[in-house]
Amino acid sequence: MSDEPDLESAYALNTPEEAKRLYAEWAETYDSDFGEAQGYLSPREVVRVFTAAGGEGPVLDVGAGTGLVGEGLLAAGVGPIDALDLSDEMLSVAKSKGVYRDTIAGDVTKSLSIGPYRGIISAGTFTMGHVGPDGIPPLLEVAETGCLFVISVNAKHFESAGFSALLDEVESDITDFAYEDVRIYSDKADLSHRYDIARLLIFSKA
Repeated sequence: MSDEPDLESAYALNTPEEAKRLYAEWAETYDSDFGEAQGYLSPREVVRVFTAAGGEGPVLDVGAGTGLVGEGLLAAGVGPIDALDLSDEMLSVAKSKGVYRDTIAGDVTKSLSIGPYRGIISAGTFTMGHVGPDGIPPLLEVAETGCLFVISVNAKHFESAGFSALLDEVESDITDFAYEDVRIYSDKADLSHRYDIARLLIFSKA
């Protein structure tokens, strides 16, 4: 894995420790070096779908990073919002924006002693080198009945990591399942990822 904080090194992550090191280095420049430079659309798309479906707080922003999704939710009048992320450094940037009620350092694949939430959202966390389908069951545990989920999953990761099998396993725990495929990046992005697709998983806790 490259030591440089960029999209390729992020996709090449193998362990939580590697993720912590990468994002500790990237935190202060993430919004400009990645969010702006690559025309990162996923946060906007997640907020659009969540608000259109009538999503309400309290909301858990999973893999909140520097708070790009949280900023969009706050602008849409949705709150309160809590941020969950593995990286203390990314959460520090997010906290400085005044978007979140609370910032929580934690691993989404483990049991979480937080919540309950009426909304759970995520952009950019369920992707290569990051979180697989094992991150969904712990989130169902901290969701209220009727909690609206909008989770962005890299489409290639969806196929290779077995998300379909996991969704079959939790079928009795969720309702109103739908999905929408959207672009992750705008035409500003590097050509190698310009047309990457995210599958937005939309469902409620039964």
